Amino acid sequence: METNKELILQVSKETQLSQKYIKNIIELLEEGNTVPFIARYRKELTGAADEVQIRNVSESWEYKRNLEKRKEEVLRLIEEQDKLTDELKSEIHKATKLQQVEDLYRPYKQKKRTRATTAKEKGLEPLAELILDQKSGVDIEVEAQRFVSEEKGVLGAEEAIQGAEDIIAERVSDDSDNRAWIRSLTFQEGMVETKLKGKQEPEDKTYEMYYDYQEPVKKIVPHRTLAVNRGEKEDVLKVSIAASFDKILRKLNNKYVKGGSSSAEYIERSIADSYKRLIAPSIERDIRNELTEIADEQAIRIFSENIRHLLLQPPLKGKVALGVDPGYRTGCKLAVVDETGKTLAIDVMYPTPPRSDIEKSKAILKKMIERHDVEIVAIGNGTGSRETEQFVADLIKEIERPLAYLIVNEAGASVYSASDIARQEFPDLKVEERSAVSIARRLQDPLSELVKIDPKSIGVGQYQHDVSQKRLNESLTFVVETVVNQVGVNVNTASPSLLQYVAGLSKAVANNIVQKREEEGKFTSRTQLKKIPRLGAKTYEQCIGFLRIIEGKTPLDQTPIHPETYDDTRKLLSLLDVTEQEIGTDEIKKKLQSVDLKEYAEKLDIGELTLKDIVDALVKPSRDPRDEVTKPLLKTDVLKMEDLKEGMELEGTVRNVVDFGAFVDVGVKQDGLVHISKLSKNYVKHPMDVVHVGQVVKVWVEQVNLDKQRIALTMVTN
Repeated sequence: METNKELILQVSKETQLSQKYIKNIIELLEEGNTVPFIARYRKELTGAADEVQIRNVSESWEYKRNLEKRKEEVLRLIEEQDKLTDELKSEIHKATKLQQVEDLYRPYKQKKRTRATTAKEKGLEPLAELILDQKSGVDIEVEAQRFVSEEKGVLGAEEAIQGAEDIIAERVSDDSDNRAWIRSLTFQEGMVETKLKGKQEPEDKTYEMYYDYQEPVKKIVPHRTLAVNRGEKEDVLKVSIAASFDKILRKLNNKYVKGGSSSAEYIERSIADSYKRLIAPSIERDIRNELTEIADEQAIRIFSENIRHLLLQPPLKGKVALGVDPGYRTGCKLAVVDETGKTLAIDVMYPTPPRSDIEKSKAILKKMIERHDVEIVAIGNGTGSRETEQFVADLIKEIERPLAYLIVNEAGASVYSASDIARQEFPDLKVEERSAVSIARRLQDPLSELVKIDPKSIGVGQYQHDVSQKRLNESLTFVVETVVNQVGVNVNTASPSLLQYVAGLSKAVANNIVQKREEEGKFTSRTQLKKIPRLGAKTYEQCIGFLRIIEGKTPLDQTPIHPETYDDTRKLLSLLDVTEQEIGTDEIKKKLQSVDLKEYAEKLDIGELTLKDIVDALVKPSRDPRDEVTKPLLKTDVLKMEDLKEGMELEGTVRNVVDFGAFVDVGVKQDGLVHISKLSKNYVKHPMDVVHVGQVVKVWVEQVNLDKQRIALTMVTN
């Protein structure tokens, strides 16, 4: 129990949350509660910690528990060797990182056969001790003769001394203090050095800047770490870390060599060998692993944030949309979907080369638009996108009815179209036709459509395929779950892909919900979900607050209010003299505005934070956090790269945010780059502090390079 108290204190310091809340969060998690449920419905117990804070507590707690387990294991293994001193025991107990524990355990670890273990088997350890004792008047060459033994395989004094030096070298390497300061010095003063591997420069110039490159270890930024790692993996670069050899040797010699020692040359030689052969390669691995971990975390954080903002893009509700999957030889696939995403029509047109059948394509598109009252066209940004955009923009000028279009990021649409999910949804459609439906639906409700796709396939990251895939998947799943539960899900329209991200629901239970809905019709009450196979009491508790029943029997079922507080909610309504049927009306809004949270919380005997959430839900029962996000830019005309002039002011949509800046779609073929230095007049630590995916921003053209198809933009006015 004392250990737990100590761990809770450590987690508290790390996460900046009080020990009381840390303890409650850990207990809630260990009881099987999900992060979204805890964040939304247990605010009194957590101090209103959000999902990210709760996850940080969970990860910190898990790391510290694993660290304690490893300490116990290491203490047991050393004790079994009868080598555990009080001092060593204390040092292991005090360690706060796994690396420190492993450094302390190193001298006692069962090693593979090494030069030192071979020398010990030959009986050379006493000679090593003699050298390290550095007694005056001792002639090591003479003493070494005593260890010559044909039987043991020591054929001469020189060989005996070499074996003794191997033992000393391993002892210097195994010293945890030595490793700790050498690791620290290398991190603070070392250099990352990269060279071209081989003499022949490859045609691909991706890694050209790293052919002869060096940068301080402590200054290398995450995206450069991942770039050199990839270059090394592709066998283009040789990567190493160089530290101050002389400085390290000087300090080690000062530690082990006594002034005027007759053994000095042997010890110094052992130390140099120890550093070059044993310590330096190991420290280089440690530091490169640490740099990679830092870079992985940064890349995963950026990718996750980009995905979060993409999923939170506002839906264009209540509009009939026409999705266009552009193409050249195979034509542009067309799909009209109604306000609910149901497919109304499928066709294909050929307005792009090689056929360039403009007039016939116009007739097909006009007919679809008029027959189904299409209000908006969604054009995928893949191959042939800009030619298709020009064609649509020209067509809009010929149509009298109001019509706009939007370029939709179709990354992952082809992955979805060929997936089992797409085949189940559209068994009679071809792959490209499914893609056109997906593009139209992405415009109507990005969240519902994007959850069907592996998040890694949505191109809003940087080096996402180079990082730890396990960690990336965990982070992306967490982001998708958080967004889905923050938005809430209409249980009568949601697909299994969306439902499986609801707190507590598995893929199997999500499928069971949809199957029940298809067999028996729409759900009219939350309580009906208790009858779903494999949806037990705990699962019901976790998921039900995030599942909405629109126009059901109970008005509260359309809100994010949890059924566990329905009685309290009804008491509140009674105190205000209003009914459930009035939820969301101006009448109830006026009465709720006058509620003193502290006073009513005492009357109802519930927490103030819980009451505040209930009041907010009664005021806006169908509140969608995406409604507060800026709507996407709708277009009626096209812009070419050649049209861009230096200093031109434009509005654009942020498509991707990376370490060095943001890519902005200003309506031409190529996204423009706003470098980090051009995002603000003030210092910007990271682009995400200023912009996010989906944000509409005002930019100015700084430079256009038609040859390289590059556009440099700025968000800073002169």
